[in-house]
Amino acid sequence: MHLNFVGLGALFLFLAVALGAFGAHALRARLEPSQLAVYQTGIQYHLIHGLAILGVGVIAFAHKAPGTPSLLGTSGVLFAVGILLFSGSLYLLAVTGVRKLGAITPFGGLFFLAGWITLLIASFSL
Repeated sequence: MHLNFVGLGALFLFLAVALGAFGAHALRARLEPSQLAVYQTGIQYHLIHGLAILGVGVIAFAHKAPGTPSLLGTSGVLFAVGILLFSGSLYLLAVTGVRKLGAITPFGGLFFLAGWITLLIASFSL
């Protein structure tokens, strides 16, 4: 399973770089500075948590576990859902201007926090 998290992390990081480049080049002229700042916040958290997912895969591989231990794998899933909710809602908010999408963002933040605490707990059993 560790290879799944390495692949998932690589996919999320690829998307973060592609979306970051899209924002820097295609959206810069179309968005207000405040909207672009919201978009960039989404990119920042996307990159950080993409690296976290990649780290989960590397940790699992380093411990030669036949499958990712349950809490370790859970942390990777929580980071992925956090990216989708937190960064995804910020991307949509910035591009569409629909402020109601901002109500989704804190839930993504909670998934990030849950992922970090789960990773912390998992680290005691490695």
